[in-house]
Amino acid sequence: MALYDPLQLIVIGVIVVVVLLWGPKKIPELARSIGITRREFTQASKESAKPTAGQLTAANAPDQTLIDTARKLGIDTEGKTREQISDEIVNRVKTFS
Repeated sequence: MALYDPLQLIVIGVIVVVVLLWGPKKIPELARSIGITRREFTQASKESAKPTAGQLTAANAPDQTLIDTARKLGIDTEGKTREQISDEIVNRVKTFS
């Protein structure tokens, strides 16, 4: 076994320092607390990645405004794309001008 690799020496040194500082009884508690912290961090990351109801309505707000405007102008929006609705609104406004 060659212990000439600097990384291996550093790892062994860190392990020796940890055992000397905290003792063999405290190491399982430290490992447990690190595991709990990591689990909580992972759970919080997953929860923050999920879109909330407020984010969903904010993302759909421009589409809803477009649909509301079309309905006020008497335009049927059923089965039409956003671009088709927008074009019809523009044409309807041009005819009023």
